[in-house]
Amino acid sequence: MGLKRSSIDAVTDESVRAERLLDAEAKAAQLFDEIEGRAMIRAGIGEQQLSDEINALAADLFGVDRHWHRRIVRAGENTLQPFKERPPDRQIVDDDIVFLDFGPIFEEWEADFGRTYVLGDDPDKLAVRDALPRVWQAGRDYFESHPQVTGAELFDASVEAARAEGFGWGSHIAGHLVGEFPHKKIAGTATEWYIMPGSTKPMRRADPSGRRCHWILEIHLIDPQRRFGGFYEQLLDLP
Repeated sequence: MGLKRSSIDAVTDESVRAERLLDAEAKAAQLFDEIEGRAMIRAGIGEQQLSDEINALAADLFGVDRHWHRRIVRAGENTLQPFKERPPDRQIVDDDIVFLDFGPIFEEWEADFGRTYVLGDDPDKLAVRDALPRVWQAGRDYFESHPQVTGAELFDASVEAARAEGFGWGSHIAGHLVGEFPHKKIAGTATEWYIMPGSTKPMRRADPSGRRCHWILEIHLIDPQRRFGGFYEQLLDLP
């Protein structure tokens, strides 16, 4: 007899949601490619100025006029600080390490994208940068292999993957819900909508509107002895 119409509509709706979230992430990745290609991350510029320049570029390339969270540019010792902190504006210097964390909104769909860059060839800074995608992938592999995984369990697995690479963990979370803007209007700020200790519900579930939860996995590695860190984030549960 086939699926009932409501079931077909639900499948179609979720397919469209996934497509638009992936499209938003692809545009964020294009933005970051442009940032790197234009050598915008450079010695002599302050974090806030670089943030403003990237904001202008996003508007010029994609018409972005809103970001769903505060734009983050961190350099040097500031890369040790988690999102919630507001360290003093710092000037980027030669041989520095810098990370970007931006949440641009593309046609009412949220992206959340983070990457780390190294100016120069310092082997310790390069080690942080290169470990980030491996730790992210380890987290995703854990998510894929544990159908009933909770946010707390994935947090612990991500922290353990960071330690296996020889780094500390720099944040109280390892990710969060993402979706149509503003997703926080649906989910609020409760622990259950974050990948963090105390988040005990299965991540594969529906949100309060009945739609499938989609997640960002974010990795914040730190090297406390050398006084710097790095950051990496993107969609967790969509290919």
